[in-house]
Amino acid sequence: MTRQRWTNRTTFLLAALGSAVGLGNLWRFPYLAGKYGGGAFLVPYLIALVFVGIPLLIVEFAIGQKMQQGAIGTYTRLNPRFSGLGILALISAFIITSYYAVVMAWSLLYLFASVRVEWSANSQDYFFNRILELSASVNDLGGIDGSIFGALLVIWIAIYFSVWKGTKSVGQVVWYSVPLPVILLLLLFLRAITLPGFLSGWEMYLNPNWTALVNPEVWTAAFSQIFYSLSLAFGVMIAYASYKNDSDDIVKDAWTTALLNSATSLFAGLVVFGVLGYMASQTDTPLVELAASGPGLAFVVFPKALSLIPFPHLFSLLFFLMFLSLGIDSAFSLVEALNAAIVDRHPHISVAKVAFIVCLAGAIAGIIYTTRAGLYFLDIVDHFVTSYNLLFVGIGQSILVGWIYGAEKLRRYINEVSEWKIGKWWNFAVKYAIPTILAMLLATQFSKDVAVPYEGYPAWSLGIGWAIVVVPLLLFVFYLGRDRVAIHS
Repeated sequence: MTRQRWTNRTTFLLAALGSAVGLGNLWRFPYLAGKYGGGAFLVPYLIALVFVGIPLLIVEFAIGQKMQQGAIGTYTRLNPRFSGLGILALISAFIITSYYAVVMAWSLLYLFASVRVEWSANSQDYFFNRILELSASVNDLGGIDGSIFGALLVIWIAIYFSVWKGTKSVGQVVWYSVPLPVILLLLLFLRAITLPGFLSGWEMYLNPNWTALVNPEVWTAAFSQIFYSLSLAFGVMIAYASYKNDSDDIVKDAWTTALLNSATSLFAGLVVFGVLGYMASQTDTPLVELAASGPGLAFVVFPKALSLIPFPHLFSLLFFLMFLSLGIDSAFSLVEALNAAIVDRHPHISVAKVAFIVCLAGAIAGIIYTTRAGLYFLDIVDHFVTSYNLLFVGIGQSILVGWIYGAEKLRRYINEVSEWKIGKWWNFAVKYAIPTILAMLLATQFSKDVAVPYEGYPAWSLGIGWAIVVVPLLLFVFYLGRDRVAIHS
């Protein structure tokens, strides 16, 4: 069968950007910048971008384009012993998609609630008691919330029809879904700069606190943000690149994707902190307290801020429409990574059928997050899969490409097809910098989780988190050992 192809380079870039630019750009980057030194946070962030983000993105674009396969097929062609690395990446992608879609379901409910700004009286109570109907603890499952479950089905239907024809349907969707949030973000920016107090928000966001750079947590946060924001180690960028011709430019596409992704994060910060500056001035709440709200920024603090400005219905509608359009691209890119690997292995099955099976499985896996204890499970699963699984994939990928396949061998291919050439600094980054940095992040996180149980959750629930880490890792080790035996025999 002829491999699917993007219709042109712009469509590929839109798809890659859609995957990279997601919900984390809107709330996680501004939150981290506000928490870790304001403008000073840009120093470790940009270092992480150059030494980890862009080199690893070039790796994924290059191996996907050269091998013309999804994650499993690509790793297998690089070295048969590493086929399990693709399985590890795709299991992680599936797990993340299952709860990412639930976060989008919350957003859909908020979009409908924007008509009356239903959270205006008490945004915290609205989110935790009206939307989530949150139970007292993870021990109390509390049954399925019908509204969230219904919204989740709508989200999965939207995801399915985004990928059911492969690159054809994805290519059509991204022409609308990628520019739309940028336009909406621009409209919210124009509104933010007309609000009193926005400059105080910008001051906190951009004013550098250089003393923060001596804090190891700042560097850990910066490298983590780059790694996750660029959709690395999910198998997404490998699958997307495999739909390009094997002679297409790699370096220019990687730099374009990475820089536009970071620019979106920086711009989103101006919008978020401009509105938070206004909220602080209207409610006499310390700005630092608002900025440190973490994930609650999107569903508690920012909605409350929107309810305080003139025409709250309009701007709430714009915000959550933007939230959904940012999320849909990232969600269906994870599904497409899974689809690509399955179709590679079973080309006789239609893309539409594979997409249906994957989406149905994702919807079923997401049911646990629609229960009254769903937020607790989401928090636990997200912590372990992003803190461990993705780092293991990143380290394995660097070892495979840098040491086994050969960084210099891949660099020669990259420079043959790319207008912009990369020097031997890239070899150093892939062979030494990336695995070392990711191993340090992994060790740091592991020491924290061993010393203090994550968020004080009971052992049985944390056991689920550790199982999500250990089981896929054991699969990788199994395939590593099995294929080694096969090769020697």
